[in-house]
Amino acid sequence: MSKERVSRRQFLSYTLTGVGGFMAAGMLMPMVRFAVDPVLKTEGAGNFIATKQKVSEITDEPVRVDFTFKQKDAWYESEVTNTAWVYKNGDKIVALSPTCKHLGCTVNWNTDKEHPNQFFCPCHYGRYTKDGTNIKGTPPLHPLDVYPYKEKDGFLYLGKAEPRKEA
Repeated sequence: MSKERVSRRQFLSYTLTGVGGFMAAGMLMPMVRFAVDPVLKTEGAGNFIATKQKVSEITDEPVRVDFTFKQKDAWYESEVTNTAWVYKNGDKIVALSPTCKHLGCTVNWNTDKEHPNQFFCPCHYGRYTKDGTNIKGTPPLHPLDVYPYKEKDGFLYLGKAEPRKEA
């Protein structure tokens, strides 16, 4: 044991430094956790969501397919319904996002009488061909996003929509 005594000034200095450090750690820990938590959290990417669409019933005419999934937003969990336009191109299934790449409006199949057999966006008269390619000279600058898909037990499963590479 040391023979030197601790003065009052040293004692108060050590005590206040310890209490201040404890309080600073208490304030910084939530901030550090907020920054680090998303990195450590496992992502549910790659999950496929079941639709009620049977693969055997898909034809070469695009049909609207709705699918529902649970979405967690912080502490709030809700059911979200999304839509895809699905059709067969030979043996391959094509699933397109209905969200226009211009301003995010919803496109519909074959609703413009002047331009039949195209996807049409009523917001600014944007048009897409059947494969989702944007028609030059109309507002959308990019093609429609595509959903990755897989077949399981005869039903169509869709993944998260991905941007398509332009040709």
